[in-house]
Amino acid sequence: MTRNRETTPPDALLLLAPGCAHCPAVLEGLSRLLKAGQLGRLEVVNVVAHPEAAAEAGTRSVPWCRIGPFELEGAHTPAELAQWTQHAAEGSGMSAYLSDLLESQRLPRVIELVDEAPRRLRDLVLLAGNLETPMAVRIGVGAVFEEFAGRAALAEVVPDLGALCRSADPQVRADACHYLGLSGAAEARPHVRGLLDDPDEEVREIAAESLAMLPGAET
Repeated sequence: MTRNRETTPPDALLLLAPGCAHCPAVLEGLSRLLKAGQLGRLEVVNVVAHPEAAAEAGTRSVPWCRIGPFELEGAHTPAELAQWTQHAAEGSGMSAYLSDLLESQRLPRVIELVDEAPRRLRDLVLLAGNLETPMAVRIGVGAVFEEFAGRAALAEVVPDLGALCRSADPQVRADACHYLGLSGAAEARPHVRGLLDDPDEEVREIAAESLAMLPGAET
């Protein structure tokens, strides 16, 4: 992995336990990254001696590690560890990380992360607009947007969702239209209104329903 000189090496925390089959490999992978200067610091904690560390991390399994903002459970290859380290250094990869969490059914954790940094809703918008996003992840994205319905964080991504209304894929347009309705923002109306004459019947139906949810809707 080649690290840009302008990036800052992230710190890492590893929780392990004696007898763990996968812990030595993760420890070795992170240690190599530390020696290569790609990690700024590596803290290793034996959770048998310090169970409070596992409780604080909210995990019951090892190996568990945190690289920058990314929390990783279970076995990971050196290449995977290097990739997440590079993402952490460059401030990238959040969409991929949220996708992994949703695919592994960790919706509450995704909601926590968005609560901590509402700008991460934009990473979910990217997933909604990506035709390669798995259906399980799409369902999770929808659940997060529903959780933030009517909140300022969702209103902030109205322009991003509005851009998806111009997607060539009707499912993307339908999802974006639904999320715009959830935003409760008057600024969403022009984007939704533009889909009332969409060539896809489902998109037209969702547009009508979403428009009725927005401020200033006709009665």
